[in-house]
Amino acid sequence: MQRRAERDQGAAQRAKRLHRVLVCAAAVPVMLIAAGCSSDSGSGSGGDSAGGGNGSASSGTGADSGASASAAPTVQAAAYNSLPDACGTMSKKTLKSLTPESSKGKKGTSEAGTRGSCSWSSLDNNGVKGSQFRWLNVSLLRFESDTSRGTGEAQAGKYYEQQVQDAQSVAGAKNTKSQAVAGTGDAATLVRYDLKKKEGAFKQQTVVARVENVVVTVDYNGAGLAGDKTPNADDLSKLAEQAAKEAVAAVSAANGDGGANPAPSAPASKAPSKSASPSPTASKSASTSASPSKSAAKTS
Repeated sequence: MQRRAERDQGAAQRAKRLHRVLVCAAAVPVMLIAAGCSSDSGSGSGGDSAGGGNGSASSGTGADSGASASAAPTVQAAAYNSLPDACGTMSKKTLKSLTPESSKGKKGTSEAGTRGSCSWSSLDNNGVKGSQFRWLNVSLLRFESDTSRGTGEAQAGKYYEQQVQDAQSVAGAKNTKSQAVAGTGDAATLVRYDLKKKEGAFKQQTVVARVENVVVTVDYNGAGLAGDKTPNADDLSKLAEQAAKEAVAAVSAANGDGGANPAPSAPASKAPSKSASPSPTASKSASTSASPSKSAAKTS
């Protein structure tokens, strides 16, 4: 009886162990499946993430390309597109007052629509009683807008300031004075000084004016030669201002009623047309023709 009881007890224990083995065996596939699903899900998410990353990079590249294409350099178009003939900027009445003995103007170096100059020389010779000399020069310089150099107006503004500084620093000049000139373009300055030369005492008047993208420089001087009296500087200044006003008005008239004809902002060529935009050489030439020091030298 005791042995049977021990056998029954052993059988019960083996059955219990078998049950546990079967339960564990059944649980293993479920865990494997769960692990597999979890692994697949992670791989898919990683794939999607990688794919998303690639997609984002592609999208970003496309956006950058689009931004580059739409960010082409632009500059405001110049207001004035042409210039009048420099020798035609003065009326006959004005020339009669400034250079009464001149027959006609002498055209200087010019480039159609970009720059031009003209000068008039007058000598009222009274023999032993002396002579009155007058000299007038008008120079025009137009600037075209350019993406590398800025708007035509900005370039003209810089050139205008430089011309005024040049007139104020002429070698040998005495009693130099400067004053603003009203009603002449967008900005205008009169620079006046005395210049002693072997022929006599010259009274120099230089008016520099800017109207939109064009700079007008008027040089006017006078002297009493062979013992004749020196002209009144105030009278010469008024005449020089009158000449500058006429030249500015001629520039505006050459560009239509009211002068300005601005075009909407548009992409500008990185290589502006040679004829439309004054090159450094052209600017230098125009500056030379308008330079007060050169103007005064021509009176000798």
